[in-house]
Amino acid sequence: MRTEYKIFGGVALFIYASAAFYAWYSEYYMSTAPGVAKEQGHMDWIGVVALILSGTLCLMCAGYFWFVARRIDLRPEDDPDGEIHEGAGEIGFFSPGSYWPFGLALAASVAGMGVVFWMPWLIALGALAILGATGGLLFEYYTGTRKALGEH
Repeated sequence: MRTEYKIFGGVALFIYASAAFYAWYSEYYMSTAPGVAKEQGHMDWIGVVALILSGTLCLMCAGYFWFVARRIDLRPEDDPDGEIHEGAGEIGFFSPGSYWPFGLALAASVAGMGVVFWMPWLIALGALAILGATGGLLFEYYTGTRKALGEH
């Protein structure tokens, strides 16, 4: 996890620096662009805010990975002298197949269409379908015929 938080932290710093440069450059360009009056020149706020939010998202990921890295032991991929064989063994349980992600995507599409066309009844229907599909995805291996697959 130490590698991950360093990567996300570096990307966040790069995006913040890009936001500062973009703010300066868009202000400079808009004040010197031909055909634009000086009082009309202004910074592109949409791009600057988008970059700042993207940097904040990367910083949140870096903070999460840093928080987790403090609580777990050093992994082989975090050790500069680590060998490939140190990472051998069981990694975890991975689902062999599930239809619930498709249902979740379909439910999110229904809710999204309700937001696009502003149909409150469709938004509510999509939200209920999202809750149902999320519950099905989370509890897939705790009930029914697939219960034995999740017991590892």
